[in-house]
Amino acid sequence: MPFAVYVLALAVFAQGTSEFMLAGLVPGIAADLHVSIPAAGMLTSAFAVGMVVGAPAMALLTRRWPRRRALLVFLGAFIAVHVIGALATNYALLLATRVAAALANAGFWAVALATAAALAAPAARARAMSVVVGGVTVACVAGVPAGALLGGHWGWRASFWAVAIVSVPALIAIARTIPEEQPSAASALGELRALADGRLVLTLTVNALFQGATFCTFIYLAPLATNVAGIGSAWVPALLALFGAGSFAGVTIGGRIADAHPAALITTGMTALAAGWAVLALTAGNPAAVIVLVFVQGMVAFGTGPALIARVLDRGAAAPTLAGGFATAAFNVGAAAGPWLGGIAIGAGLGYRSPVWVSAALMALALAVTRLPAGRSGRGSSRRSWRRRSSRAGSRGGGRARSGGRTTRSGSSPR
Repeated sequence: MPFAVYVLALAVFAQGTSEFMLAGLVPGIAADLHVSIPAAGMLTSAFAVGMVVGAPAMALLTRRWPRRRALLVFLGAFIAVHVIGALATNYALLLATRVAAALANAGFWAVALATAAALAAPAARARAMSVVVGGVTVACVAGVPAGALLGGHWGWRASFWAVAIVSVPALIAIARTIPEEQPSAASALGELRALADGRLVLTLTVNALFQGATFCTFIYLAPLATNVAGIGSAWVPALLALFGAGSFAGVTIGGRIADAHPAALITTGMTALAAGWAVLALTAGNPAAVIVLVFVQGMVAFGTGPALIARVLDRGAAAPTLAGGFATAAFNVGAAAGPWLGGIAIGAGLGYRSPVWVSAALMALALAVTRLPAGRSGRGSSRRSWRRRSSRAGSRGGGRARSGGRTTRSGSSPR
């Protein structure tokens, strides 16, 4: 695996820490800036919305840039807005920096995924995705708790300074290790048309449902553990870290088998997750079962997810710039929609087990979507059908198909 892929993972670690660390900083921010807890919590929602909108928008805006330049601009902007956020003296400015950070993060993610896929050998793309996504899992295990610890001892501003400082080595390493590649020659309209391929649309939908199922339960692990399983609140950080440890184990193991057996990994992983969420909902009153299943579900989820991202980039090969942006957007649509649906279930009086049932339902729906025919919704499927018809005609005509007076050799359609 090229060293530059690990450099991208380092940058993703810093950005993942920034995205999730606010969960432990909300009370301090609310008290310091004299706003309500819900208002401080909106900083997380603003970041999520910025990620969803920013990923395709930033990828489209910088599609004519060399990838190294785009990565440096996005990461440099990310560092700058964290410095401004650390110095912010009012809520409006801090909110603006979170939106700006999300746009920079989204743009970086979109370009980083495409860059990692281009740097890795064709037979190691899923492993490259696992390395990059592994930066997020390390953030969950180490970065987020460390950010909360800094915030608890020196105030929430210290966490913002720490994210900016950790990002600087990644900025320098990107400048030295990422090759200066020429921008894509494909037109923006051509890439947008390629994204309408039926198989790609279905894969993006599956990605969003998959991430929705994962984050629906993850966000509500604390109330599930304390109110249903009877686990003390002091142990909740350890439970979240356990989920992160499982996630890291998952990307490490899954990345080594995804390239050889992607379809089997995705189908088996999603089936296991649907069953696992249901089992967790049924056994949530047992602390031992919760502890085991939190680790296992984190491992399976993050062991399967990078293979789905690699499938998006593979099926979106005709849109090399925008495919990574839409993969990032699908990820964040799920990360925002899943907790929202879980919150609706809790608000309806269904209890703290209900988000886990929602996760099981979303994963079952994702499995169902993988079995839908894609031919009706994409031009790529029509072309493949034409090739299959041509192949059958060619086999009847001695291996050649005649059309318009010309003779062409027919062949089987690529997968």
